[in-house]
Amino acid sequence: MVLAETVRKKFKKLFNEEPLLVRSPGRVNLIGEHTDYNMGFVLPAAIDKAIYFAISPRSDGQCKLFAIDMNDYFEYQVASIEHQEKNWPNYLMGVVDQLNKAGKKITGFNCVFSGDIPLGAGLSSSAALEAGLAFSLNHIFNLGIDKLSLVKLAQKAENEFVGVNCGIMDQYINIFGAQQTVLKIDCRSLECEYHPFINDDLRIVLCNTMVTHSLASSEYNTRRSQCESGVKIMQKYNPEIKSLRDISLDLLHSHRANIDEVIFRRCKFVVEENERVTKSCEDLEKSDFDSFGQRMYESHRGLRDEYEVSCKELDFLAEEALYSDKVIGARMMGGGFGGCTINLVYKSMVKKFQRFIEEAYKKKYGRKPLVYVCKIEAGTHIIS
Repeated sequence: MVLAETVRKKFKKLFNEEPLLVRSPGRVNLIGEHTDYNMGFVLPAAIDKAIYFAISPRSDGQCKLFAIDMNDYFEYQVASIEHQEKNWPNYLMGVVDQLNKAGKKITGFNCVFSGDIPLGAGLSSSAALEAGLAFSLNHIFNLGIDKLSLVKLAQKAENEFVGVNCGIMDQYINIFGAQQTVLKIDCRSLECEYHPFINDDLRIVLCNTMVTHSLASSEYNTRRSQCESGVKIMQKYNPEIKSLRDISLDLLHSHRANIDEVIFRRCKFVVEENERVTKSCEDLEKSDFDSFGQRMYESHRGLRDEYEVSCKELDFLAEEALYSDKVIGARMMGGGFGGCTINLVYKSMVKKFQRFIEEAYKKKYGRKPLVYVCKIEAGTHIIS
C-alpha cells in the first residue's frame, strides 16, 4: 500500500483535506484473443498492478488533476471540456464528458493519482484510468450508476473522446474483477461467469518483447474484415448466423470448399479459440492447470499459424517457455506484432525463469525483455 499512501500524502499537501482512496487495477487476458470483436468469449483477470486515486468533490465546477508519475498538473471546468494535445488528461476528461452527456450532475473534483501498471505492456492502464475515475466519481457524487453502466461509460470515454476503438473487455474486468478469480465474459450478451483460479504455486509472468511492429493497426483492421467476410459467406447457408460465435467447427469444415483459404484459417482460429475459452473454464473448475497451460500453447500456435498476428520475437519467447520445465503454459497476449507473452510459471521457479528468458532473449536479440510478475487481485474498489 506504499503507492496508496504516497497518493494520499500528495493529495493532502496539495488540497489540505482527506481524500477518498480508490485502487483501480490493470488486467491480463489468460486466453481468448481476437474473439471479442467476433462476439465470442474472453477470459481476463484483474492483477496486482494498479492505479491509485485520491479524490474529493468540489462545488465550483473546477476539476484539478495531478499525475504524480509525470509530475504534471492539469485543470479544467466541468462545463468546458476540450480534447488536449497533452494526452493523459483526455482519459479522465472523457469520463466527465460521458457523465455530462448522461445528464449526471458533477460539480468538480480534486484528484491525485499514481500507478505501477507498466505502460506499453498491454496491461490496460488506460482502462484503469477511465473505469477507476468513473467508479470514484460515482461514489463521491452518489450518482447511483450500476456496475455494467460504469463499464460502458468508461469504454465510450475511450472510444469517443480519446479516439481509440477498444472493445469492452478491459473496462469490464477492471470493474468486475475478483481475487483468485477469472471472468469468462460473453462479448455479445455482456454477461459473465466467475471461475476460480486458485493455485498458490503458480504466478503469472509477462515477458515484454520491447517491440511494436508497424503492422499492428492495419493488420488488426484486416483481420476484422476477414472475419466479417467469413460470416457473410456462412450466412448464405444459414441466415441465423450473426457472427463467428454462431459457427461450429464442423459447419465451417463442411463449407471449406466455398471459402477462401486465408479467410477459412482466420475463421477456424476464432471458432477454436472460443472453444478453448470454454474448455479452459472447465479445466479451472477441476483445478487442472496442466490442461489449462496446454490450451495456452494451442492458442499461441493458432495466433501464429492461422490468425498470423504473432512475430518472431513473440514466437521466440513462447517457444523458449515451451521447452522450459519451469512453465506450464505460454502464449502471446494482445493484438499481436509485439507486446508481451503471458506465462504460467511455478512460484518457486520465477527467478530462474526470469534469468533464463532474459539471457536467451538477449543472446538472440541483443537486449533483455522486461519481465513482470503478477497475481490475480480484486477489481476497482475503495481502500479508505
